[in-house]
Amino acid sequence: MQFDFSDDQKELQTSVRRFFEKYSPTTAARSVLESDAGYDTALWRQVGEQGFLAAALPEEYGGVGAGYLELCVVAEEVGRALAPLPTVPSIYQAAEFLLLAGSEDQKSEWLPKIASGETIGTVALVERPGELSSSTVATKAQGNKLSGTKLPVSNGMDAGLAIVAAQSDDGLSLYLVDLAGPGVERSGVNTIDPSLKHATITFAGAPAEPLGPPGAALDLIAKVRDRAAVLTAFEQIGGADAALMTARDYALGRFAFGRPIGSFQAIKHMLADMYVSLELARSNCYYGAWALAGDSEKLPLAAATARVAATQAYQLCSANNIQVHGGMGFTWEFDCHLHYRRSNYLATALGGQGHWEERLIASMRPVAA
Repeated sequence: MQFDFSDDQKELQTSVRRFFEKYSPTTAARSVLESDAGYDTALWRQVGEQGFLAAALPEEYGGVGAGYLELCVVAEEVGRALAPLPTVPSIYQAAEFLLLAGSEDQKSEWLPKIASGETIGTVALVERPGELSSSTVATKAQGNKLSGTKLPVSNGMDAGLAIVAAQSDDGLSLYLVDLAGPGVERSGVNTIDPSLKHATITFAGAPAEPLGPPGAALDLIAKVRDRAAVLTAFEQIGGADAALMTARDYALGRFAFGRPIGSFQAIKHMLADMYVSLELARSNCYYGAWALAGDSEKLPLAAATARVAATQAYQLCSANNIQVHGGMGFTWEFDCHLHYRRSNYLATALGGQGHWEERLIASMRPVAA
C-alpha cells in the first residue's frame, strides 16, 4: 500500500513553503519570542487569507473543503518555518471539536471565524499535572454557567473561544465559552516556547453552551486528540527536517583542522541518527495521514504511532542540532534554541510522550472476544 501525497498536494506543499520562506523566516519566531505577543498576528491574518487554515473545513462553514491530506501538508510547513501560530489549539483541536460535536448554529457561528483567522479557538481541559480524567476536573457547570480554573491553556490570552471540560449532572461534559463574555479572567503563563504563550483562565459564572452529548467529554476528547496528534506530528517532522538541514549545512561549512567538521566520524554518525529518526517518523506520519483522511478505524493506532515517532525525531534533531553547532549552538544569537524550544512545546501539547506510548500499546492489544 502506497502512503504518499499526490502531485497536486506536493505542488501545494511547494507553494506553502515559498509563502513561509517569504513571510515567516526564523526572525519572525525570534521577534515574537522577544516580545509580549502570543503569536504573529500579521502572519496569522495572511495565512487565513490564503485559505491554509481552512484546508480541511467544509465549504459551507467558510472552509476550502480540500481535505486532511492538504492540511497535513500545511502543518508540515508550519513546523518547518517555526511559524509562531496557534494552529494546534485553534485548527487541530477547537475546529475539530466543533466539527465532531457542534450544533448547526455553533458550527455556523464559529467555524467561519476560525477558518479565516478572525477568531482563535483553544481548549481548556486540564487543571493539574497528570492524565485527564473525571476525577481530575473540578470545574463545574451549574445550568449554563461555568466556575473553575484551567491551566495551562494554549494561546489562552489571545483566544476568543474555548472548549471547556466541566462536571455536570450527567458527568464530565464539554462546553463552549465565548472568552470575550463576562465571568472570564485570564493571566499569562511562561512556557518553554514564549513565541506560543499559555494562560490560566478562571471562569466565575461564565455563560456557556453545551457542546455534544452530556457526559461524553472523554470520548470526544480522545477522538479529537487522535486527529490533532496526526496534524501536530506533521508540524514536528517539518521542524525536525529543518533542524537536520541546519545542522548539515553548518557541518559542511564549519572547518576545523583544515577540514569541514562534517567529515569527522562523530558528526557523521550524529547526522545519520537524525536522518534515520526523521525518516521513521515521516513514514509513520504518512500512515497517520492516510488513516485520518479515510476516517479509518485504525486512526487511534496510526495517530499514536505518528505522535510517538515524530516527538522522538524532533527532540533528537533539535538537541543534536545544538551539539553539531558546538558552543555556538547554545548562544542566543544562533537559532538552534528556537527548534529546541518548539520541539519541547509540541512534545507536551496534546499530553506527554508517556500518554501516547500507553495509547499505542493499548491500540495494539487484541480486542477481547
